[in-house]
Amino acid sequence: MVVEWLIITTSILAILYILSKMFYYKSLAEKEKTNNSIMKTTLSEAEILIRKYQIQLQRGLGNIDILTEELTKIRKELKVIKSRNSQYKLEGEKLKSKIEELENKIEALI
Repeated sequence: MVVEWLIITTSILAILYILSKMFYYKSLAEKEKTNNSIMKTTLSEAEILIRKYQIQLQRGLGNIDILTEELTKIRKELKVIKSRNSQYKLEGEKLKSKIEELENKIEALI
């Protein structure tokens, strides 16, 4: 009788211990599921943001490429204009010297 009572008590205690562990691990598993679902939504939102910023970056880089092309064109035009300006200065100085020579000749004739 005592042995039966001891066996029943230990089995009840073992069952209670196993049930408490089961509910504990079940609650841990549910928390892990919710954390995983939150993590998945966070990752999907992060992927969307990364795609958005990647598209913006590609557009920005495209705009930068266009701007660098325009800048190189303007630099080339500036070089051409500077060379023309220096040529015009030389021609202007030559014309001034010719005018001075002609003025000197006119004064010598007068």
